[in-house]
Amino acid sequence: MSHKIHILPEALCNQIAAGEVVERPASVVKELVENSLDAGASRIQIEIENGGKRLIRVTDNGSGMPREDAFLCLERHATSKVRAEQDLFQLTTLGFRGEALPSIAAISRFTLRTRVAEALEGWEIIAEGGTVKRASEAGVPPGTSIEIRNLFFNTPARRKFLRRDETELGHIGETLTRLALSSPEVCFRFVHNGRLLWEVNRQNTLAERVAELLGRQVVHDMLCLDSHGPEGMRLSGLISRPSLSRAGLGGVYTFINGRFIRDRVVQHALGDGYRNLLEKGRHPVLVLFLEVEPSQVDVNVHPTKHEVRFRQQALVHDFIVQSLRDQLSAASRITEGAQGSSPFPMPICESSSAVKIPLSQHGTPASMVEKPRVVAEPVSGSRPPSQVQVKESLTSYPSRQENPAEPVEAVCQPESDLFGTQAHPDPQAEIQSKGFFSGLRIIGQYQNSYLVCQAGQDLLLIDQHAAHERIGFEQLKQQYLTGSVERQLLLFPVVLEFDFRQGRAVAEHCQALSRFGFELEHFGSNAYALKELPRMLKEADAERLLRDVVDELSSIGRSQLIEQEFERILIKMACHGMLRANQRLSQEEMQALLDAMDQTPFISHCPHGRPTFLRWTHGDVERLFKRA
Repeated sequence: MSHKIHILPEALCNQIAAGEVVERPASVVKELVENSLDAGASRIQIEIENGGKRLIRVTDNGSGMPREDAFLCLERHATSKVRAEQDLFQLTTLGFRGEALPSIAAISRFTLRTRVAEALEGWEIIAEGGTVKRASEAGVPPGTSIEIRNLFFNTPARRKFLRRDETELGHIGETLTRLALSSPEVCFRFVHNGRLLWEVNRQNTLAERVAELLGRQVVHDMLCLDSHGPEGMRLSGLISRPSLSRAGLGGVYTFINGRFIRDRVVQHALGDGYRNLLEKGRHPVLVLFLEVEPSQVDVNVHPTKHEVRFRQQALVHDFIVQSLRDQLSAASRITEGAQGSSPFPMPICESSSAVKIPLSQHGTPASMVEKPRVVAEPVSGSRPPSQVQVKESLTSYPSRQENPAEPVEAVCQPESDLFGTQAHPDPQAEIQSKGFFSGLRIIGQYQNSYLVCQAGQDLLLIDQHAAHERIGFEQLKQQYLTGSVERQLLLFPVVLEFDFRQGRAVAEHCQALSRFGFELEHFGSNAYALKELPRMLKEADAERLLRDVVDELSSIGRSQLIEQEFERILIKMACHGMLRANQRLSQEEMQALLDAMDQTPFISHCPHGRPTFLRWTHGDVERLFKRA
């Protein structure tokens, strides 16, 4: 009787492993450059031909390898970075499993040249399809050079899945961008078909590296972040103001202990951090480094190591969200110039739970004045509330135009930008003891919709509806968070059935759900009876929302869907209860609006993500009139 189970040949095992590690030429570049960084290289050159299909050569000036290590590195699971089981939970290097080089060598024509600095000669090893063909001493500089030719030459089925040279080159460029952002102290040189595509020298700061790779104008619109949290966590890097956003996630670069990752917990936290600050469908531009104790994160859950698993993912999630919100709130009064003017740090005032704004034409429904009360009573002689709804398209708001010639001034501290150049003067010096907006000189009102103001020598244009909308929304939100949620008792409880994982999540977070107005009672197995729900939600909407929340809780451990749904309702209330566009204001009313802006967080944008004001420096105005 013949055996059905047999041991695979070593060559086939390597090809299977290569299928997990090597997806395309960019995967090879990633593995080789990570090895160079682990070897302590300060200069790395990457040479590519035909999008990496014909040639990939990575040369570094790292520590190099002696003869024995040069041969061992081609054996599967041979590594210098892990020696015992406990090392898997204290990883500080980018590579550790010892699969990359033998897997790559198994599907290419492979050449390794390496020398340690103290040796007189180095070694050259040539392999084909995973088999060593020749090895000899060689005169090579200190460091390591690995040359990969004819990738997938012996697996033609895999080669057919490769795309056009330009497409593969784009993936390689993005991979190198991520690696270069993580190591500003390392010089990278990228060559394709003999032509230099880009080169970044060693930089002292992350901002300089970001400016080189993503553009100086991008850095101009970014803020420094450096936050320390529980369990030794630290979050640092650059984050964009709400005015700088992208349609996709291409501008999001997140690193954990120096390793680039695309983690769903981190992505979810980033979305929560920018909630109500970006227009729908937009994403921030950021380069963030999360540092955690190696024992608190498992990076060995995916062959490409782009996904990780946190031991306390809810704690990590909340730390990222709070760090982003704190920094964005502190910078919410940094203005946006319409012609690429420099960002302007402004003083932050303590938020107030009740801001009184005397408005003669506030248009606030009676129900909103009574509960919650956001706008104070109108002054005497006021006209009836307007019934016209606000319907504004995004095109009505002027978009920011970039000016590449403008010098970079990214805000890290009020005194200077990230490059050490002199920033604008402190606005507190301009307005003395007043808040920034309170101290503005009101010039007038344009089209009964925009306040025209002067700050020192700068010109500000404030959207009265957008600004008042943010004021009202923040007050409504504060009152909602500090008060109890009104509930309504269902005459006939709704029985909701969940799968096992979701049922466990409901049991764990039942008390938290009750705080938001959802009263659930165990109904046997994984079923729960919904007996009460928030009064502001319809029964059908509440059931859908609750299922979505439970699904998110079971997969991430945190959910902001309830807050998002409530905030959506509060935004609608704030939008229809605030100042309208095309509404004339008195001098006192305009001043009251400016006073309230000083006491409102995130005032630079309305809850829909639109800017509340724009700013031009005197130089910007001069250039508009061709005087400069």
